[in-house]
Amino acid sequence: MQEARFYQKTEEKIRCLLCPHGCLLGEGEIGTCGVRQAKEDKLYSMNYGHLAAVNRDPIEKKPLYHFYPGHSILSVGTFGCNLLCSFCQNWTLARGQPEPAAEVTSPAHILKILESEGGPGNVPGVAYTYNEPLIWYEFVYDTACLLHEHGYKNVLVTNGYINSQPLKELLPFIDAMNIDVKAFNDSFYRQYCQGSRKPVIRTVEAAVKECHVEVTCLLIPTVNDSMEEQEKLARWLGDLSPDLVLHYSRYFPQYKLDLPSTPPQVMEKAREAAHKYLRYVFLGNINLPGSADTVCPYCGNLLIERSGYRVRLSGLEGVCCNNCRNQIGIVLPDAIN
Repeated sequence: MQEARFYQKTEEKIRCLLCPHGCLLGEGEIGTCGVRQAKEDKLYSMNYGHLAAVNRDPIEKKPLYHFYPGHSILSVGTFGCNLLCSFCQNWTLARGQPEPAAEVTSPAHILKILESEGGPGNVPGVAYTYNEPLIWYEFVYDTACLLHEHGYKNVLVTNGYINSQPLKELLPFIDAMNIDVKAFNDSFYRQYCQGSRKPVIRTVEAAVKECHVEVTCLLIPTVNDSMEEQEKLARWLGDLSPDLVLHYSRYFPQYKLDLPSTPPQVMEKAREAAHKYLRYVFLGNINLPGSADTVCPYCGNLLIERSGYRVRLSGLEGVCCNNCRNQIGIVLPDAIN
């Protein structure tokens, strides 16, 4: 166990200040996330150095479509989550304490894994993913700082449920984020996630000023899939930047929620509605022709063709369309920029 950051002592208890839950914990009690425990007048991270999953993945799997497209990234995760989503896709990690795939005793081990893969030119960095990386804060922060010093990229795949000060301290070392905006209504977050929407909105708005951001929204029938709500979501994102990437993901019954899967026509309608405000909107968990391709918003040229996780950069010259020469909102390695 490692002493946690961002907590406050009261007379008899410990207040965690990492996320908006602000858990008030007595001796031995564990927070909503399942990984932060009060002990002997201190707060401890229970998962520092615990690596429950590690894989080399296509970066498109995160999903990130406009950050180093076609590259692989080292994906690492632990256990625990500070939202309690009834539709969780990774509930065995989010809510359990699985046996580790490996025990990582220091961030230096992550650096060593990357170096064994051939360095930044081969595997550009690490994605902290699978469970909620923000409640792995101490390990993610230490590792991100070290990798940043050695020229590697750091990616967060996150629900965005974090307080402003911890986020502010972490962002300088983060290069890209995929942030789940699970719905654009407050009642959804309360009923289905046992959280609130406002902190997630604040995280997105802070992150777009500091790093590359893509947003994912899981469309769940009758719950968050109204076109009115999706237009509001897309309008807000478009006001931040029309180049901000939005991924709509198709829902399938999972964990505690057994609603029928999202109809393909709803996915297509949502994409059409979002395109009024955003240049790049993609559909995931569904096999529709062209739904994952990047097309030039200015001339219609096919820029990046995707089939599963196979990627072909056919229409780019650096970060510009090779037909109309307009710049595209995309991040490529310096060597091919």
